[in-house]
Amino acid sequence: MNSDAFAKGQAIRRKVLGDAYVDSVSAPRDAFSQELQKYVAENCWGGIWSRPGLSLKTRSFLNLAMLSALVRPHELKIHLRGALNNGITREEIAEVFLQTAMYCGTPAAVEAFRCAREVFADIDATQSSPQRGSS
Repeated sequence: MNSDAFAKGQAIRRKVLGDAYVDSVSAPRDAFSQELQKYVAENCWGGIWSRPGLSLKTRSFLNLAMLSALVRPHELKIHLRGALNNGITREEIAEVFLQTAMYCGTPAAVEAFRCAREVFADIDATQSSPQRGSS
C-alpha cells in the first residue's frame, strides 16, 4: 500500500463523504473487505479524486451521471450526499438526472430521482429534528 496515496485519499474521502461514513466503511471488520477499502482509498480517492484536472464539484457531477446511468442506487445515495457537500444544489442534481433520462434511459433516471428523494428526505429529517438535550 502506498501510504501517501492512502492518507491523501482518506482526507479527500472524508471531505466529500464525511467522517461518519468513512469511519463506518474503514473500520476493520474483517480481512476479507479491509483490502478493498485500502484499494478504494488509495486508488479511487488518492489516485483519481486527488488529481488537479477537475474540481471536486465537477467530479461529483460526473459520479452522479455515471452512477445513475449504471443504475447503482447504493453508491448513488452515497455520492448524492457527497455532491451536496461539494456544493451541488438539488436543482442541479435534478438536471443531471434529466440528462440521464435522455441519454441513458428513463428507468435509470427514475431510479436516480427515487434515490435522491430518499437522501433528501433523510437529510431534511435530520436537519429539522431538535438537538438532544436542548429545550
